[in-house]
This record gives sequence, C-alpha cells and structure tokens, in this order.
Amino acid sequence: MDLLVKNAYVVSPADGFDGQLDILISDGKIASVGKDISAEAEVIDASGLYAVPGMVDMHVHLRDPGQTQKEDILTGCRAAAAGGVTSLLCMPNTKPVTDDPETVKYILNKAKDADARVYVAASITKGLKSEEPTDLDALKAAGAIGLSDDGRPVENTKLLSDAMKRAPELGMKVVAHCEDLFLADGGKINEGEVSRQLGVKGIPAAAEDCGTAREIALAAAENVPVHICHVSTATSVALVRDAKRRGVKVTAETAPHYFSLTENELLKRDADYRMNPPLRTEADVAAIIEGLQDGTLDCIATDHAPHTPQDKADFEKAPNGSIGMETSLAAGVTFLVKTGLLTFEELVRKMSVDPAKILGIDAGTLHKGAPADIALIDLNEEWTVDPEKLHGKSKNTPFKGMTLTGRVKKTILGGRVVFDGE
Repeated sequence: MDLLVKNAYVVSPADGFDGQLDILISDGKIASVGKDISAEAEVIDASGLYAVPGMVDMHVHLRDPGQTQKEDILTGCRAAAAGGVTSLLCMPNTKPVTDDPETVKYILNKAKDADARVYVAASITKGLKSEEPTDLDALKAAGAIGLSDDGRPVENTKLLSDAMKRAPELGMKVVAHCEDLFLADGGKINEGEVSRQLGVKGIPAAAEDCGTAREIALAAAENVPVHICHVSTATSVALVRDAKRRGVKVTAETAPHYFSLTENELLKRDADYRMNPPLRTEADVAAIIEGLQDGTLDCIATDHAPHTPQDKADFEKAPNGSIGMETSLAAGVTFLVKTGLLTFEELVRKMSVDPAKILGIDAGTLHKGAPADIALIDLNEEWTVDPEKLHGKSKNTPFKGMTLTGRVKKTILGGRVVFDGE
C-alpha cells in the first residue's frame, strides 16, 4: 500500500523544499511532494515534525564479520534507523578484513533485509598490513563502492597512491584515515595538558596533520580525489581549506564529538571518551566548527565504533572508539543549530546531501523517483541519552547522560517504517 506523509515541514536542500508539504510514497519511491496531496494510502500525520532525506553516514564500523559480540549488520542498522540514518558506508577492519570479494558479498547479502542501506568500503591493502594491494577490480565487481584501510593508515605511500589513481576509473571513493603511526607512537589520548595531568602517553596533533598533508599532496600531484576521514585538529582543517582553495580534489568529514567535546572529558578516566583521533582542545573544537561553517568540512559522519563494556573497562588498555549513529543528528541540532552556528538546512546538507554526493549514491534527496528514505524529526524535543535504551549491541557513547535537543520520531526506508518512536 502507498504511504502518505501529511503536514510535515519538509527540508530537502537538494530539491529546494522548505515548507509545510505532503510526501506521497509509492512502490518504495517518492511519488510526489506538494501541498494538500490526497491519495488512497496509509497516512502518517507528521504535524509538528520536520521531514528530511534520511541521513547518510559515510563512516561506520559494523564489526561484522568477526566481532558480532560488539555489533552486527542487523543491529548496527537498527541503531542507524533510530538515528534517522538510512544509508551508511561500513569500514573494512572486520575479522576477516574486507579485502576479498567473498567478504564484500557476505556483508551486502546480510544487509538485504536490514533497517538501513549498507554500502561497503573494502580495504586498500590485504589484511590492512600495507604490504600487498587488494584486487580493486574484483572488489568493485563484488559491490564495494569505497576503499580504505580505516582503523589505521596505509603506511606504504606507493600503495595508497596507486589506489587513489585507480579508484576514479572504477567509480570508487578513497576514504583516508590520516595518521603518522611513528608520531602517534602508541599514544592513547591527545598529547597536551590532560595527558600530562593523567600521566597517560599522548598522541600529538602532528600525527594526524602529517597524514592529512600526505594524502592532500598525493591528490594534488596526481589530480585525483581523496576524502579525509574524521578531521579533529585545527591544522588539518587549515590544510584542507588551503587545498580546496588550490583546486585540489579533497573532501573531508568530522564527527559530532569533535565539535562538541574536548580532551577534558578524559579527566573522568572513562574509556568511552577514548577514540582515534582523540578528543582535542577547545581551540581545535573552534576550528572544526569554523570548518563546518565555511564549507572546508563537507560532512558530518560518526565513526560509529562499537565495543563491549568489557572491552572498555580499563581506561588505558581499552580499544579506541565510540558509538554515534543514534546521537549524531541530535548532537548536530544541539551544538550547531540550537546555538546558531549552522542552520538546520546546512546541517541536513552535511549529514545527508553532501555525503551522498561524495559517495555517488542515490540518497540525500526527495525528488520524484528517488528512494523513499526519510527521517521525521521533532526539532524541539529534549531527551537524555541513556545507553541502556540505545538500539545497538554496544553502549559506549560519549554523550551518555547528556540532554540533547532534536529527536528522530520515525524513519522510513524505501517506503517502509523501520523506526517508530521508542
């Protein structure tokens, strides 16, 4: 049966929609958007809610295959739907690594009935070891759309360069984890006042900055695109800004924790606040926000990285990473829109329109014939983040206990309601 969303305030920057409209969905596609639509259809009364194209999260760790005690494809997509995310790009640091066609096919097959559309970033090197290249043609044929060794950088610059040159020919996107591992040297948190106070080995900002500079240099030298993952430092923002001014084909993302939290959270000695790159300084947060405002940072992704409570029990020994898909939109509304730093339309661009454009997928729009992937949002609802009420397997959110504004009330995927309230 057709579905009719009535009386929503529709914000779809790619289509120029910004006002109270109805959305008619037929056969899983957008049939029409306009005023006072009537049709034989199931009706959703969206009075008081905003309707936007579903969020596109281009940086997600689903932990499947191999670490399904942390998350799996179905639970990860359930968490995505609860956050209004209808499309996601999953990273390759699975077990086994997503470095062969069989693993790509496994992920895509398992995701067929999931509550979000799953796209695959396969690895650039076998086993993420930076020693031997993967078969990019075979990975593309299996269905991968992205390439990354995320979780760690491609240490061998020649292998990275080769992948960056080949990817555009295959219609794939290289998404780069930028880090100099020699400078990082096994550090745990940002190197600075907090690391000294805690007596914990720090990671200098230069570790990220040198990695960012290398990827930009390769993109400039070869005139090929690259996407920079999880930008967290002021210098990396400046590097991307300068590169864009020079016409380098670089795009970049940041994550909600980098525009809302600082290294001071680590004083709690709680490993849920440990991620890589680490939380930085107030000056870095200010630079991230400025980068979002002036377009240097194209999009907001989450780097959703689930871990069990047992994994996160020891502050210094715990693995890096935090979950984020259920809180990302609310964090954007709370820290960027409510504070007047971005408009809601600008936030939708960075969380839906632009990541879809970067990945080259049919998302981020409500035009006629597009997949009916829609998030219905109460922009004014305040809610407190209770990890036990989140929808994924893991609970390691840095926003726990925080009151956020803006809550997803329904998520529609291909005309099917995949999240409804609680």
